[in-house]
Amino acid sequence: MSRSTQHDGTAGATGVRPRRLTGAVCAVLRRHRRALAGATVRAVGLCGAAGLLLTAAIFALAWPVFTRMRNQRTWYHYVEDPYLHDHSRLGLVAVCTLPLFLLLLGVGSAAVQGAGSRAASPEPQRGEPGRLRPVLAVYVLRGAAVWPLPVIVYAVSQSFAGYQLDSPQPLRPGTLPFTLVRDSPVAALLVAVVLRLAFTLAPAAAAAGLGPLAALRRSWSLTWTRAGWPRVLALALPLAALTAGALRLVTQVALPLRPLVRSLVERATGNFFAGYYAGILSPVAVGVLVTAALTLPLTCTAFAVLHARLRAVPRAGGEAGAAG
Repeated sequence: MSRSTQHDGTAGATGVRPRRLTGAVCAVLRRHRRALAGATVRAVGLCGAAGLLLTAAIFALAWPVFTRMRNQRTWYHYVEDPYLHDHSRLGLVAVCTLPLFLLLLGVGSAAVQGAGSRAASPEPQRGEPGRLRPVLAVYVLRGAAVWPLPVIVYAVSQSFAGYQLDSPQPLRPGTLPFTLVRDSPVAALLVAVVLRLAFTLAPAAAAAGLGPLAALRRSWSLTWTRAGWPRVLALALPLAALTAGALRLVTQVALPLRPLVRSLVERATGNFFAGYYAGILSPVAVGVLVTAALTLPLTCTAFAVLHARLRAVPRAGGEAGAAG
């Protein structure tokens, strides 16, 4: 019994101790560093190249908008009036094309998750390219289950209690209904965060062989246990802080690319606004790609190890009960 307890690392009903989990993740990263690095470089490189081509195609499709901005700027300069360009049309283009970039991010994350789950598996496994689709489907289903609620609640709150509304407002400021509607996005965001934490292990479960819906159910059942939710929370919060900090740092370091890209695109196209927006996007693109390369192997491997350990907790308890 002591030998099996040491092997599983699940002493008692409290599950895996954080120190042993951290050591297991570090051991997996060291042992499979070449495979994880290769999978990360391929995923980030291919998705980055596809994102660059997609951005170029979107700029080409939106070229009439840039041309209109340039012509309006020339006219206002001719009549000696200040020109404040309207970027609402470009905002609409960005919102419509955002799902394509999220799809690229999901494909790259699914590829790295598959590599991390194979590395964390106790038994050697051969690569299964078909596992990419279940993991990607989990990302889509998880996003559809988590984020529509805060977006809808925010839109409704702005419609009834937004600061941009003219008098008379639908709800009187200072009343209880106005306060509840105004603060409802905060409650919706908290619900979304809780759901996101509950489905954190779903990609690892899908990479381990489950279907998308079964992976979501597995993540929910493993998270809401006495051994599950403290470990998920203790692992998710530092990794989220690490990802956010790395993205912020790399984006700030890449800010000198903004004038360089702006001048290059403006010289190549003759359009100031195309160069201006390309310069704005360049540090963000570099930040996303570098952050993904640095944090995705650690994050995917850590959650794969945690998923495998939490799965072993019920089995260990069942075996101990049978032995008794």
